Amino acid sequence: MLAEDFFSSIQSHYNNEQPFVVYCKPNSEEVVSLLQKDNELYKITDFSENGFIFSPFDIRKDTILIPFSRSQTTKLDYQLVEHDDIESQVLRSHSDKEKHIALITKAIDGIKNETYQKIVVSRIHTLTLKSFELITIVKRLLNFYNSAFTYCWYHPQVGLWLGATPERLLKTENETFSSMALAGTKTFEGSLDVNWNQKEIKEQQFVTDYQINQLKEHLDNMEVSEPHTIRANNVLHLKTEISGKLKSKSIKQLIHVLHPTPAVCGLPKTDAMQFILDHEDYNREFYTGFLGEINFESEQDDFRNSDLYANLRCTQIKGNQALVYVGGGITEESKVDLEWQETISKTKTIRELFG
Repeated sequence: MLAEDFFSSIQSHYNNEQPFVVYCKPNSEEVVSLLQKDNELYKITDFSENGFIFSPFDIRKDTILIPFSRSQTTKLDYQLVEHDDIESQVLRSHSDKEKHIALITKAIDGIKNETYQKIVVSRIHTLTLKSFELITIVKRLLNFYNSAFTYCWYHPQVGLWLGATPERLLKTENETFSSMALAGTKTFEGSLDVNWNQKEIKEQQFVTDYQINQLKEHLDNMEVSEPHTIRANNVLHLKTEISGKLKSKSIKQLIHVLHPTPAVCGLPKTDAMQFILDHEDYNREFYTGFLGEINFESEQDDFRNSDLYANLRCTQIKGNQALVYVGGGITEESKVDLEWQETISKTKTIRELFG
């Protein structure tokens, strides 16, 4: 299929208020679109379904499915292009710094009182736009963030979301499982050779230890890499890779033991989630949820493959506003001003899509 026809069909679906998702996996030039053939809002019941799922932070709420069987699937070999400076489409930009600093301070106090080990707190950065051109933004996502999982997802009953996430929640490929523990953040300044401080090392280790503990009953021959630095656009993270052989075929079980990880929620998980629900002054909805392909064909008939990502570095488009979701992990060693600056750095990933 020609690129012009591929993108035209997505635009037509959007214009006609029909559900779709278009996405590209990390370091790939194959772009996939699923154009749903009806306007039904399909929901996951037990994670045995197959298609593209879009799940909220709060796992008690509905996970949305775009079924393979109800969609036209098209793939495009997309040639990445260099991007030049673009005219800004941002009219106004707003963050409530005082409110977020108060939230960070409250989280640090809770940790020092030994109620929590880590809490991930977040906020919305609002961009008011002059205009929004869907296909232009989709192409910028593909061109700017080839090392991330990029997507644009739409359902008329839910809304329009797009993002470029660096974090895989899990991947199953026949009998093989893989995941990652991703945490700690520094601004990229031209080199991956950086010194991580104790706060960042500890924050990432929380995530690694949690995932190892949660997965040990579900995997044989578990392998855990040493933490190493990776780049995600304008920021750096510490990453540990975890893999093994699956004992069970249940994707539902794996999702429930992992999500939400300490990278998006905190520790202890239940207490940290309750802090977030009580003290963040907005509903995260699908931010820090997960998304991706579930139960697609495998080489082994008795297995189904899945490839899911944490929904980070994302934005929701509402009218002439782009709501950019951003957060950071708070530990006892956190410094309020540095945590605020970390959210500023992360915001730039999505903000540059709009010039």
